[in-house]
Amino acid sequence: MHLPPEDRRTSPYTGWTRSHWEAAADGLLAAVRPYASPGQGLIHLPGPRPSISGPRSDGLEGYARTFLLAALRVAGADGADPHGLLERYAAGLDAGTRYPTLERELADGDPESWGAVTDRSQPMVEAASIALALRLTRPWLWDRLDDAVRQHAGHWLAGALRHTPVDNNWWLFPLTVGGFLAEVGIETEAARAAVDRGLDRIDRWYLGDGWYTDGRPRAFDHYNGWALHLYPVLHAHLSRDRALLARYGARLEAHLTGYARLFGADGAPVHQGRSLTYRFAAAAPLWAGALTGHTPLSPGTTRRLASGTLRHFLDRGAVTPDGLLPLGWYGAYPPLVQEYSGPASPYWASKGFLGLLLPADHPVWTATEEPGPAERADAVVPLPQPGWLVQSTAADGLVRLHNHGSDDQPADQVHADDPLYARLAHSTATAPVHDGPADNHFGLVVAGRPTERGRIRPLGTGPGWAASAHRPRSGGQPLTGVGITSLTLTRGHHEVRAHLVAGAEPGSVVREAGWAVAGAGVEAGTERLTARVRADGRLSAELGGAHGYTRASVEPVPGGTAFGPAAAVPVLTGATGEGASLFVSVGRLAAVAVAIDEQPRLRAEPTRDGHRLTVAWPDGSVQRAELAAGSVSVRAV
Repeated sequence: MHLPPEDRRTSPYTGWTRSHWEAAADGLLAAVRPYASPGQGLIHLPGPRPSISGPRSDGLEGYARTFLLAALRVAGADGADPHGLLERYAAGLDAGTRYPTLERELADGDPESWGAVTDRSQPMVEAASIALALRLTRPWLWDRLDDAVRQHAGHWLAGALRHTPVDNNWWLFPLTVGGFLAEVGIETEAARAAVDRGLDRIDRWYLGDGWYTDGRPRAFDHYNGWALHLYPVLHAHLSRDRALLARYGARLEAHLTGYARLFGADGAPVHQGRSLTYRFAAAAPLWAGALTGHTPLSPGTTRRLASGTLRHFLDRGAVTPDGLLPLGWYGAYPPLVQEYSGPASPYWASKGFLGLLLPADHPVWTATEEPGPAERADAVVPLPQPGWLVQSTAADGLVRLHNHGSDDQPADQVHADDPLYARLAHSTATAPVHDGPADNHFGLVVAGRPTERGRIRPLGTGPGWAASAHRPRSGGQPLTGVGITSLTLTRGHHEVRAHLVAGAEPGSVVREAGWAVAGAGVEAGTERLTARVRADGRLSAELGGAHGYTRASVEPVPGGTAFGPAAAVPVLTGATGEGASLFVSVGRLAAVAVAIDEQPRLRAEPTRDGHRLTVAWPDGSVQRAELAAGSVSVRAV
């Protein structure tokens, strides 16, 4: 990938301009070209395994997701296409849609045909990328196709209108297809109905303050930005529907107020939720706000955050030496990947290039970069709808997300904990442990293993705090009569975690784990009731027992995390007493270079209904929390 020189005058934080985005897009598109089928209908990228949908679907995914990138590149250049991108994708559209098939494999001698769209099938997802790409490039591609090609391509796309999506953000795939087909006059009644159904569905999931849940009762993650906001807003924008854009644009603007705080000073987005292999797709909602005028961010801040996240990944090995995006975070990292992802899945990152639709003279490209929220001052911001508390520190630019509301559990059953949702905290510098000791977790120890969190019940958020309750689970079942009420209080780099255990047998062992710090190498140690871990002399985590705990230790993570091959977790253990038992820890995650001397002072005392916790912070402020089973209140003193 050949990038132009940095421009530190216009872009003092990242050095990147529109030219860097164009060069990155060109490099990614050039790298996939050798993997196209003879007729350009499928693009088979190398990878460790196929997705659960099979090789043919994976080849369609390679076509569809890179076509979206090509469309953004060409549409953003007002049709200029010196590399002949649209000619190849037009040929692939013809070859892929002539004879749609239900054959998953490629052993039938047909190297070009796309899988037909059926209920809850991956081709429905890819149809949305293809429809959006065709809509963006209509004057230069669709309008120049032969009638026969338009007919069979339109028929294939229309399959998305007639089949049932997965009951989550997938409802927006028929919407996106419908928006294009209605525009070009194909099955217009069904197309408009698909748009209406999709909007009606997501309206049921809108909770306010810019936050949707993704189908399930409490599923909050990056899909809010790169799907649930992106598709409706783009459809309204491309349709020139002012009323629709006002409605969904206002939601996007509200979302961006909190979302902009989820990027570290190094450009990293918070590592939380599924499909993280989409990487810099995290920039898509930032650009969507600028594109539609529905954003609380200045043009300079928008570009700083978006360029920061693209550069963050490209600087850290997210592109292989042959120019491809592997399944992983930086380089390849299989534990991160869901079973629905195939070798071309990472190219949903193409959405992150949405800013190329903004002309070169738009303020988002010409304004001087401004710092992101995490760089301006220390902040602790509650996000009530997802039940999150966002803690950022300007000295090291780290962002921590304390989770008291997102579990991704279905409504009718409880699944095993997913580390990308069930953890007490996530950050821009750490990842959860997928295979090994649970990090950022509190539970009872049953048969040698910590209990799972299961369904999370938010108890509220406020200035500097968030709380939740859960019924701990072991072996797929809740522990009879046992409940855990959890509270996080933060200020500066410090975090105080309190857990009230009710209903457990006296002497039950409890375990709390802190941040899984990872890198090429780690150093760890304990001192009295404090455990510390440091990675690469760069990042450190500390966890100290303040009440209820009796032992500190460090647990190694043999397989590392997405942030490095070596990792370790600081751990505290203790045991319950008679009645409800309170456990309190003081921890932090910080860059090693940050000097943190004074610790908060804590006092815990029993009350008639539970426990009272008073925290005196180093800045002189004091908070007092009342914890009872399933109830938390916090006030400033």
